[in-house]
Amino acid sequence: MHVTIPLPQLADTSEFYDARRIPIALADTARAVLDPSGLGALSPHLPLIPEAARRRLHVFVPADHRFKAAARFLQALWREDRDLPIGTDLDRAKPHRVRRLGSRISIAAGRTGANFMTPAIAAVATRALAYREPGAAYDISRLRTNLLSSQPLVFNLFGPLTADPALATRFMAELFPGALANVTDILFEHSPGRGDPRFTADRTAFDVVIRGTAPTGARAIFCIEMKYSEAGHDPAPPPHPRHQEIGRTTAGLFIAPEDPMLAGPACQQLYRQHCLASAMLAAGLADNATLVFIAPAHNQLAHAAAATYSRQLSDPHTGPIPFISLTLEHAFAGLAAAGLPAHAAALHVRYTDWWLLDGELELAMTSATADAPVPDIVPVSHAPTAAPFVTRSATRRRQQCARPSVRTGAAA
Repeated sequence: MHVTIPLPQLADTSEFYDARRIPIALADTARAVLDPSGLGALSPHLPLIPEAARRRLHVFVPADHRFKAAARFLQALWREDRDLPIGTDLDRAKPHRVRRLGSRISIAAGRTGANFMTPAIAAVATRALAYREPGAAYDISRLRTNLLSSQPLVFNLFGPLTADPALATRFMAELFPGALANVTDILFEHSPGRGDPRFTADRTAFDVVIRGTAPTGARAIFCIEMKYSEAGHDPAPPPHPRHQEIGRTTAGLFIAPEDPMLAGPACQQLYRQHCLASAMLAAGLADNATLVFIAPAHNQLAHAAAATYSRQLSDPHTGPIPFISLTLEHAFAGLAAAGLPAHAAALHVRYTDWWLLDGELELAMTSATADAPVPDIVPVSHAPTAAPFVTRSATRRRQQCARPSVRTGAAA
């Protein structure tokens, strides 16, 4: 049986992975979490949602790329199913106008923590904001009201781990077998020193840093960058001499440390983060580090950017600072296997259950067909064919081709 998105194939050369064991170990969990109805794999490409349907949910944004349009639509469905009041956004085409946007919730709802999956996760986010590092790049309005943002996703995925080190350790063991004996800290929006010349002398930071102890006793850090709808091709700041210095002095990290592509739009963020991780090791803050990139499997633009960056590394798997690219679905399956299957399933429904879009399209097509006038039919004689035409069964949709109702679970 296929899962909605197959778990990533991992290289045999990776220090932390066993390519044969991980997909097998998580396969049953992935099926239960990512494909509860046995629908099988969705198309490798997400559907192009008609403009009329996007406008109906107030999520028509012409600048959206294909994945972002689908993700925005999915977030609007999630909001409607929880009766959360719609939020607003400035209309870029008409800056003097404020428009309703279905992938946002109202400011009042945001203040209650409704962008987070549970009140406990909202409390984790509130505490992280209260104790945020100097210069931390939090957009508080975006964190509270933007359903599409990766910022609340970071808390929704990693927040439950902060109160239970044993759970966090099991989660890391599912994703990186043998890498950590225990997790000691989970840090959000972390940098050891923004602007500090000992590091990257700029504002580079990680979405999440997980610190722990390896089985050998070494101090290990996993530095994580997450994307949801973002394409991963961010505007490139001017090249920084400190990055180039770190690249040259970190033996075996980059194939060509002076390659201008490293500072280009597809690579610059991961390049800066890899340099920061190297500087942290040089400063004695850890004994080994791993840079991890996580994005939904269907966000092909983000994964293409990560693949472009990976080709700049001497050895992504066994180099001085390994670089690991994972799907968000893989992380959800790991969370379920670690002991939170219900939460992992809820995350999947909100962020990656693309069959819900298929159900909406099916409903829209059914409605359009019912409303269309019936044309006159003129019988036409056809030559017999060798086999009858068989349509795809409509049973491979969510029940009644619609999203499930979950109106009892609004986050406080």
